[in-house]
Amino acid sequence: MPVTSEKLTLPIEGMTCASCAARVERTLNAIDGVDAQVNYATEHATISYDPSAVTPVSLTDAVEQAGYRTALPGEDHHAESHDHMASSPGLGRRLVISAALSLPVLLVSMIDALHFDGWELLALALATPVVLWCGAPFHRATLLNARHGAATMDTLISIGTLAAWTWSLAVILGAGSGEDVYLEVASVVTTFLLAGRWLEARAKLSAGAALRALLELGAKDVAVLDDDGRERRIPAEELVAGQRFVTRPGEKVATDGVVESGQSAIDASLLTGESVPVEVGPGDEVTGATLNAGGLIVVRATRVGADTALAQIGRLVSEAQSGKAPVQRLADRISAVFVPVVLVIALATLAGWLLVGEDASAAFSAAVAVLIIACPCALGLATPTALLVGTGRGAQLGVLIRGPQVLESTRRVDTIVLDKTGTLTSGQMRLAAVIPGDGVSEDDALRIAGALEHASEHPIAQAISRAARERFGELPQPSDFTSHAGLGVEGTVDAWRAAVGRTGFLSERGYALTPMLATELERALERGGTVVAAGWDGAARALFEVTDTIKPASRDAVSALRGLGLRPILLTGDGERAARAVASQAGIDEVIAGVMPAGKEATIRELQAAGRVVAMVGDGVNDAPALARADLGVAIGTGADAAIQASDLTLVSGDPRGAADAIRLSRRTLRTIKQNLGWAFGYNVAAIPLAAAGLLSPMISGAAMAASSLCVVGNALRLRRFKVKRETAA
Repeated sequence: MPVTSEKLTLPIEGMTCASCAARVERTLNAIDGVDAQVNYATEHATISYDPSAVTPVSLTDAVEQAGYRTALPGEDHHAESHDHMASSPGLGRRLVISAALSLPVLLVSMIDALHFDGWELLALALATPVVLWCGAPFHRATLLNARHGAATMDTLISIGTLAAWTWSLAVILGAGSGEDVYLEVASVVTTFLLAGRWLEARAKLSAGAALRALLELGAKDVAVLDDDGRERRIPAEELVAGQRFVTRPGEKVATDGVVESGQSAIDASLLTGESVPVEVGPGDEVTGATLNAGGLIVVRATRVGADTALAQIGRLVSEAQSGKAPVQRLADRISAVFVPVVLVIALATLAGWLLVGEDASAAFSAAVAVLIIACPCALGLATPTALLVGTGRGAQLGVLIRGPQVLESTRRVDTIVLDKTGTLTSGQMRLAAVIPGDGVSEDDALRIAGALEHASEHPIAQAISRAARERFGELPQPSDFTSHAGLGVEGTVDAWRAAVGRTGFLSERGYALTPMLATELERALERGGTVVAAGWDGAARALFEVTDTIKPASRDAVSALRGLGLRPILLTGDGERAARAVASQAGIDEVIAGVMPAGKEATIRELQAAGRVVAMVGDGVNDAPALARADLGVAIGTGADAAIQASDLTLVSGDPRGAADAIRLSRRTLRTIKQNLGWAFGYNVAAIPLAAAGLLSPMISGAAMAASSLCVVGNALRLRRFKVKRETAA
């Protein structure tokens, strides 16, 4: 693939089987600077190309020269989706007429009591429109492919049904026996195959329903606020970044933005899979397509159109569905040579039966059965339909699978490394305890420290300030305020010259810890908390223990990961004590603490060198190198964009239990793909010899061929029933 490349997705019209998809893929990949993957289930080609060597128009020309139709994004084309194919009045009309005409042909051919004089002519009159008109799509595709020197599944169907009809016509015109007439084969097989193709189209439509439903979640219109405060409703797609809009209770948030005014609870279950609404207020971010379940809020749009979280999710899922898992490669190679091999087997069957002395009728029947029953469609559908359903279901549950190659990684992983802050913990510091010294009240200590810390942006300072505001409301304004980055702050509050920060910082300013506070400091550090001190009037007067609270679901998440056979390790840049405290609460025994961002990536590399297959779960920019290095990267979707871009799996919500859900779903999808491929291979390996041996009639072969594809798609659709597990750890 070119080093500098652009991506393009093209709809491919006219593909009727996996051989078609393989042919389009070979045609595109024969162009220098192009790396293409064609997905039969989604009927799209995903193309990476070198824009300095290839133009989009040349790619569409190559597809059309191969005998298929396509169009660049934004251009009109005839059949943009499975909806068209599945609901096509042409296909449905052909199926109904074919079934209506084939039934009397079958009855009059199979029931001796109906063999009146000239019944063969009636059967011919009824079967001819079935074979020639109802089966026309198969014949047209065969001729088109023949002009390009190719053979597909349509070739087998067309040759088989036309051969049965032509043989029967010759027998009737030659006044031969009715026993040598195969009009019921030609007509009933055509009906079976039309029914199979229609049902397959409907099943593929169901397979992609999850992604379509996800992309349709967005609001259709929105009430924007003009500069003068007046509201007016506009279509949601006309929103621009920076505009303010109103979201009332029961309405969907129109696009990603920041709340400017109002308080509400946002239900993000349709987007993240999480059922508990999130409280939001001024300054909080909200995501488009989530539901306002509380009060009226005014939001300023920050991302619109293709930049929104919903659009990015849709893009990730579509890319995942367009790829191919390693297990599909063998199926692709087989499909590419399958049809010519089947034609050879059919001719060999005909010749073999004639050589052993059987009559021409039996030889012909066996050869036609081979043509009809051989179906590479099941091979072509095995992987993409499972991916289509699995990734779509994952998107509904807030789990994004970046690509099919990820599925193999989830099966092999045996060690999972978890970041602490923002992954197992909330990343939101809170004041856990105020420890006043002798002769100092807790209220006085919190009031003075809160007033000083209110002016600082540091997360620890904000935790103390927030607790003070919640208790006292308004806080005094400090004077002579000075901030010392990474150390502490100092200033004057209520006539007291005071300082808040690290104990060493206070000691340098003459605020030494009393013996009692020194003892309490050790106890707080043993609990894993972060401790700052406040001092005034010549001594340290109080300690403040601040902790990053562990997420309620973290222990359940670790338990679920252990249940999948994974060995959990906590990896963090925090100190050993704080890390051990969180690990103990989460149920993790192994801790690697005090690791800098570059060290996280090196730690993953060391584990891999020791023979471990490693998954990494993280959310911060500093986790991105480790996520990229890991055999499987799992990003918390509430974290940094860099971490999400470096990962293989993304959890849209911040719930760490989603890591186990993602791995379970990926493994289930991989298992479904292997089941499908096993069935598809097994079907052809068993069915073709049986047909060649004369043990399957052409009609049974037609029904079995249609059923094989439906079995593969039906098995994939079972993934729609995948549910998350929310068991409480013991």
